[in-house]
Amino acid sequence: MTDQETPSNELVTSVFARDCTSRAALEDVSTKWSSLALLALGEGDFRFNALRRKVEGVSEKMLSQTLQTLERDGMVTREVHSTIPPRVEYSLTALGALVAENLRTLADLLEASADGIGASRATYDEARATA
Repeated sequence: MTDQETPSNELVTSVFARDCTSRAALEDVSTKWSSLALLALGEGDFRFNALRRKVEGVSEKMLSQTLQTLERDGMVTREVHSTIPPRVEYSLTALGALVAENLRTLADLLEASADGIGASRATYDEARATA
């Protein structure tokens, strides 16, 4: 391949590249609250407070920021219904559904491995305490 045929760095998509959009999206998706919000929305559409109840421990501010980030990345849509009072629902886009499906696979694996993970943590913590 000659220099003229080599793609510019701007055209190369790699999650390992510092300025790649996919890397930024991975950072957004892999936060605890984003992953949990995507998993919850993978089960269906939610109003804000129902989603907050589903994702135990998330603050209103953090959930709001998380949903805005996921909406910016094209994974979540926010639909305002003109009712009194106004009703807002969040749902996954096609991309968000694919990401949530893959996160569900990971979550299922971790849930199935919870006993082993707990045992490993206890062994590790015990070894550190005696070292």
